[in-house]
Amino acid sequence: MLTARPTSVWRNRYEIAVDGRPLTTWDQSFWKHGGTFTLDSRPYEVRGNFWGTRSTLVDQLGGELAAAERVGRRRWTVTSAGQTYRFQRTSWWNSSRQELYVDDRPVGSVARRSAWRRDVDADLPGVPAPGPGVRARRRHRDVGRRAGRRHVELSGVYARPAARG
Repeated sequence: MLTARPTSVWRNRYEIAVDGRPLTTWDQSFWKHGGTFTLDSRPYEVRGNFWGTRSTLVDQLGGELAAAERVGRRRWTVTSAGQTYRFQRTSWWNSSRQELYVDDRPVGSVARRSAWRRDVDADLPGVPAPGPGVRARRRHRDVGRRAGRRHVELSGVYARPAARG
């Protein structure tokens, strides 16, 4: 289970843990939708549009790893490595619980622990868990040069066994 707990009442910073083990810290952007985190010594950024209804996860090279569409709506999706994950609020009026659907049946959830706290629990079976050893596999392909940067197309994600020390 993935959990997110605020580190302070005054800042939009969350400690992310998997099964109780600390994984990373999420720093939410103050002026715009999105934020940053570092995973396995690599920086990542979530960029949101002006209205906050579309977000993309990008790596340090600017390559898109995942995209979320219709965020904040009753039904929304996350697409990563060619797989689309469908989420839906359990209530029209309450957005504190979202369910993950596969073949029109709920199989997981993302929920706030209570109305009084900002803690969030995510139980998402079948979704690749983040953590050390998870690497993005990229197929490099020049699709043009914009602002002097090489664009990279993501072709999939795979889990690599963690190095034994």
